[in-house]
Formats: sequence, structure tokens, C-alpha cells
Amino acid sequence: MAGLELLSDQGDRVDGRKDGELRKIQARMGVFAQADGSAYVEQGNTKALAVVYGPHEIRGSRAKTLHDRAVVNCQYSMATFSTGERKRRPHGDRTSTEMTLHLKQTFEAAILTQLYPRSQVDIYVEILQADGGNYCTCVNAATLAVIDTGIPMRDYVCASSAGFIEDTPLADLSYVEESAGGTSLVFSAVTQV
Repeated sequence: MAGLELLSDQGDRVDGRKDGELRKIQARMGVFAQADGSAYVEQGNTKALAVVYGPHEIRGSRAKTLHDRAVVNCQYSMATFSTGERKRRPHGDRTSTEMTLHLKQTFEAAILTQLYPRSQVDIYVEILQADGGNYCTCVNAATLAVIDTGIPMRDYVCASSAGFIEDTPLADLSYVEESAGGTSLVFSAVTQV
């Protein structure tokens, strides 16, 4: 990012935060009445909506039925208006497929699927506005939506990111900081309740 100063001489970031400071987080649960559970999360300017349906009987092909646990079905997508660039396909591209797989793996490990044999839990997450930390915001929104449904989990899943800009470690990267080309790490942690 030529010409853009990501850290001031005082150590402030572009959005005014200190190096270890998180973006402002706002969350609401139960925002979508038609779903079994839903949540809306804002982390800085990144906004995500998550809805959960289930557990319910498996729809479609019975071939994917697991007799000892529930199937967790996830879908990640970005609204066409979520970035400055208009996307033709809000899901189905490589990034969306990878994010969907990561969400599925995360929530298969977190949800007590053995309590719901021969059933399915559907988790849909949509990025409404993207400003970095998309996966983290999705995990946090999906966790709240699963909690809203009342589906038991081993523990809550929380996600955040970290990275280096000019040899300075930063927490909770924005889009500008992610795009700077420095080293970054996204992590999900299970919290004990």
C-alpha cells in the first residue's frame, strides 16, 4: 500500500486504535424470526448475519445420514454489496468454498452432534459489509446463532486475527491492514464456561 501510513509515529493505527486494541464489537441475537436461531455481529465495519436451522430431519438424499451423530451443514457467502467491488456470484467462488469448509470443521468440533443422531444442523452466514476479519466475524456470529437455537456445544467458539505491520504486532486486523501484505494469523479459540 504505497503512500498510506498504517502506523503513526505515536503507534496509532489508521482507525485510531492502539496495536493491541480490538475493534468495537456489537452483537444481537434473535434477529431473524423465521430461523431457529440467528445473530447479527459487527466487528468494526465488518458486519455479518448468521442463521441456524435445526436440528431437523435430513432433507434430500439419505446417503449423507450419520447414524451416530448430526450432520453439520454450513454455507458462507458475501453480499454483492459488501465490498466496493460488485461480485456477480455471492458464493461458490474459491474463497467462499474455503470459508464454508473452515466453518463446517469449526462447528462440527464445537456442537455436541452425538446428541442428535440422524439429523442435520444448517448454519448460514452472510457478510453484509466487509472490512477485514470476515472469518472471525462469521465464527462469532455463528456461535451466537447456535447459542440462540439452544443447541448444546462443548464450549463457545471465539475468533480474532493478529498480524505484523512494520515489525509491530497488531490485534484484530482491518481490511487495510490485511491487504498490506504483512504476516497475519486468524485463530479460533474455545472458551470455557
